[in-house]
Amino acid sequence: MQKKNENLLEKLVKRDYNNELEKILEKKTYSENVKSILLSILYKLEISYKDYKHIKKEVLKKEELIGNIIKVIKNNCDEIKLIKPNSKESEIIGNRTFLVEKKKKRIICYNIERKLLYCLAKISKKNRIIKDNYYVINKTLSNLINVGACINEVEPLRDFNGYSWTTIPKEIESITHNLIYQNLVFLVGNDFMNKWIYNKESIMDYMQIFKEKLEKLYGKEIAEKLIELLEEISIYIEIKFDKKAREKMLNEKEKVEDELIKIQDSEKFVEKITEEKRIITEEIRLIDETINNKHLLEQEYERRNELLPLEEKIFSMRILSKMMIEERNEKLQKLEKLNNMLNPQKFVKYKKELETKIKYLKFSDSNDIDKEIEELKLKIQKLFIKCFDIKIEKCNSKQEMIKLMYEFRYYLMIPYNNKNNILEEKNLQKEIEEEIKKVLEKAHKLKVIEEFSKQEEINYELLKVIFQNRNLNIEDIEIKLIRQKEKNVSNKENKNIQNEEYYVQVFDGNGIGEKRKLKNSDVMNKKDLAIRFNVKVKPFC
Repeated sequence: MQKKNENLLEKLVKRDYNNELEKILEKKTYSENVKSILLSILYKLEISYKDYKHIKKEVLKKEELIGNIIKVIKNNCDEIKLIKPNSKESEIIGNRTFLVEKKKKRIICYNIERKLLYCLAKISKKNRIIKDNYYVINKTLSNLINVGACINEVEPLRDFNGYSWTTIPKEIESITHNLIYQNLVFLVGNDFMNKWIYNKESIMDYMQIFKEKLEKLYGKEIAEKLIELLEEISIYIEIKFDKKAREKMLNEKEKVEDELIKIQDSEKFVEKITEEKRIITEEIRLIDETINNKHLLEQEYERRNELLPLEEKIFSMRILSKMMIEERNEKLQKLEKLNNMLNPQKFVKYKKELETKIKYLKFSDSNDIDKEIEELKLKIQKLFIKCFDIKIEKCNSKQEMIKLMYEFRYYLMIPYNNKNNILEEKNLQKEIEEEIKKVLEKAHKLKVIEEFSKQEEINYELLKVIFQNRNLNIEDIEIKLIRQKEKNVSNKENKNIQNEEYYVQVFDGNGIGEKRKLKNSDVMNKKDLAIRFNVKVKPFC
């Protein structure tokens, strides 16, 4: 009832997005070509949204999805420049297909709708969505999530056209970013991810909230393992695409390792810290003495200027005094840090911080980053399927079961690499088959779909087709069990005999059928079948 009221309200207060955008574009200095392509994007999103929501389920509301784009155009984009590949203008972006300059509020990209929409998504994102106290991953995991979110926002334009659902891997900016982000969307919900990405409350620690949500939904063990895998893969992806980031991490790793070696010998470490404290304390005393003595300040002024080149000389003793106060404050901060390190509790904390840094920095040492990414990607998918298994176990309603079947079908169609989607990935075949059987079993219990055979393997062969197609409505799928005789030659008697072979033919809502041979037809017991041969039937009750 509530859903009907929401749909009715939506119709009554239907927004005219096209008119909203046109009013904003009137105040912009964009070219007519840019205005035209922006209006075209909005129109296509409106057309595709219904199918997009129906297929994926876990999506933003239409008013949020389109409203956010209009808001970005209004507030974040002062200039949009569309260019052609290999043109003189394309030299600005080099070998890339776009350039997003957030501070200048400027977008330069190829004249391709999905590229422009990706840029609009990118220009609205904060660089950091994870607090600074999370060493290294505050950058790497922020980047992983942000890029995935941008790809996700392009999806309704890229994969849906108002009558079909098609995913072309080469049109996705990064298959790995997209895969991981879609995992997160289905694990914690699209609303949660959207709030995290656009969080304006700097005090909120969304990484901690994310961990708590995972623990609540899937248990502490799975939550900790998943976060560990996400952190690792985010670092490997970062150093794969950013060579400077890798160099920086390698240098930092060397320093941290040296520091860890030093603190292993506690006696020498204390001696070293004590000596550093003595030196800094003396430096602070000399600064105080100099600042408070005009004669000494003049001497220091002359001494420093003698050593400095003309363009860097200090113009007055007042400026020097200010500089020395800043130096004094820096030394006081360093002194406080050294004092903390001599505190037994603070020392343990400091050591732990160094060990945590090494834990992350060691990934920069990898000799085969691509291999590491592939291994982690596979581990995350296997863990995701375990999480989906928990969702299935908790499901108790027919409506929720249908939603989960759509979500699992969508998941299986996500590109895993440039060649295969998840359904086709050979390293996941065992897990996928087991999960489909669990989904079917629960769907039978909740009377969502019919059981066509008491034999689990035959029932699986007949009904797995639900998850192997891109029909917009899985409830419209019809299947036909076909029996036909095939000639074989007996090796002993060399006589022609006929064997029965079994096929399943799948029909979408348009009556178009695809015929497949049943793999386990040799063990079929016809008495256990609840389906007649050569008759189209709907699996859904």
